[in-house]
Amino acid sequence: MVRLLISTGEVSGDLQGSLLVKALFNEAKRRSLDLEVIALGGPRMKAAGAKLIADTAPMGAIGLWEAIPLVVPTLMVQFTLNNFLKEFPPDGVVLIDYMGPNIRLGNKLRYLFPNLPIIYYIAPQEWAWRLGDGGTTDLIGFTDRILAIFKAEASFYSERGGQVSWIGHPMLDTLKVVPDREQAFNRLGLDQNCPLLLLLPASRKQELRYLMPTLAKAAALLQRRNSSIQVLVPAGLANFEKPLKKLLDLERVKGRIIPADEVDSLKPYLFAAADLALGKSGTINMELALYGVPQIVGYRVSRITAFLARRILQFNVDHISPVNLLLNQRLVPELVQDEFTPSALEKLSIPLLENPTIRSKMLSGYDLMRSELGIPGVTNRAAKEILDLMQS
Repeated sequence: MVRLLISTGEVSGDLQGSLLVKALFNEAKRRSLDLEVIALGGPRMKAAGAKLIADTAPMGAIGLWEAIPLVVPTLMVQFTLNNFLKEFPPDGVVLIDYMGPNIRLGNKLRYLFPNLPIIYYIAPQEWAWRLGDGGTTDLIGFTDRILAIFKAEASFYSERGGQVSWIGHPMLDTLKVVPDREQAFNRLGLDQNCPLLLLLPASRKQELRYLMPTLAKAAALLQRRNSSIQVLVPAGLANFEKPLKKLLDLERVKGRIIPADEVDSLKPYLFAAADLALGKSGTINMELALYGVPQIVGYRVSRITAFLARRILQFNVDHISPVNLLLNQRLVPELVQDEFTPSALEKLSIPLLENPTIRSKMLSGYDLMRSELGIPGVTNRAAKEILDLMQS
């Protein structure tokens, strides 16, 4: 029996972890290897066959102030994990995204198990951002291998002495055949002659507070301009469904919440039908781009966090959307902090909804982005590298 620990958090980490778990079991079967996967993850990873030590899918926050409510739950997870490791030490570890907790865990595991293979998959985007005068995490110091999903990421860590493999972006493995517009609208129960606006606000609790009210107000403004606009809001987690509906009702937006347990199966239909998406920065931006959905990206944190990031930590980033980071240009409009307002969203939305030339320019940029992501089979390549390292 070979025991592999996978650690991740948040909704996006759970998704990427589930894809990797499936690939690992397939590769282990091909090798006639008896593999056990234990995990800090979420329901998707559990469904893929991992044995959960703790559910970390709801445990996500950006910012120091926003992370305070997660201190006690995080400590409880660490306590549970420590007890598990004492009784069942792993033969290898994969860390997926989830920067703060995984950096701490990686350093701890390297100290406790000096010869333990530690792999980082979907590493922090340090190639795109800096703290202060260029400080970075010490990820290279505790990892045996970094599986990079971006070329720039691979170069960044390789130039600093890391053992790196560029495997491509895992989102390529999730692409499904998109139905035509008529099929998509019929499946969603919508009128195909009316525009569809997607609101994509939250995979973290803080985003319900800081993003969704503004998105709902922007949707209301757009519906006042064009009453035929239809609005759908996929829920990131089941306990987000009621708060999302409440916020739509508060702004008198005519729209519907897609339940969390239906989102994955409906994604191809949502993307095929959508005329525009307004949402947060993150993995979803890449997904929208790969499916050809025009989008506007926004983000806001508390004023305390924004002050600390800018003035104390000197946090610096040219773009917040992975699409723009990859292209190193502002293809997708971005609104951050005080710029993120309903009127600004409305102003940027109108040309993307009504001007075919502007829409085509963004879609052409998406084509360029796709060419930089590698080729499908990413999770299979990751699984092979992980098991090769564990068996070497």
